[in-house]
Amino acid sequence: MPGLLYIVATPIGNLEDITFRAVRVLKEADVIACEDTREALKLLNTHGIKKELISYYQPKERQRLALLMNKLICGKTVALISDSGTPAISDPGFRLVREALAAGVRVVPVPGPSAVTAALCASGLSTHRFLFLGFPPPKKTAARKKISVLREEEGTLIFYVPVRNAAEFMRIVRDELGNRKVVIARELTKFHEEFIRGTVDDVLAAVEQRNLKGEATILIEGKGK
Repeated sequence: MPGLLYIVATPIGNLEDITFRAVRVLKEADVIACEDTREALKLLNTHGIKKELISYYQPKERQRLALLMNKLICGKTVALISDSGTPAISDPGFRLVREALAAGVRVVPVPGPSAVTAALCASGLSTHRFLFLGFPPPKKTAARKKISVLREEEGTLIFYVPVRNAAEFMRIVRDELGNRKVVIARELTKFHEEFIRGTVDDVLAAVEQRNLKGEATILIEGKGK
């Protein structure tokens, strides 16, 4: 009989942001698939969890898929986590979920933290409709093309962007969408959590004056009615 695949959301920063259910599932799983075993161990050690870990990250995703599927087909329970947040949301997981479903394996979500919803609910921008777009293309031309087709979208636009690229991204947004309201949410749930709010010009000026690191969630006001 096929096993069970849990998709387990884990903290995006503050290790206290994990559900009782997530801890229980991780303790009961036969195997935990994770992006970076070092990051996974920080969380697991905090909660006294010792399990077999299988690294399942972007460059090795296809290679590790067969190993995980073999365990699932043999009746094992696999818990998939990412370095932070909800797996398969701009993180590895989609292929595993698809293959598991095709093989008749039950896939169970264990909901929890997500940078998208955390940033959106505190952004001050409209939450009635939003469009999550993940990471923009690394090349300027492709990024510009992707953003230009969003001019008529009325919902809040949400991207994940490395902070080192935030200024360049803001310039593209201004050129293609105009000087709209935007929010940069960074270090969410951590000690240095910060929201930079204002028009594109305001936020661009603030970002250019600082040497910020890491990744940020950038939210852009949708087109007004």
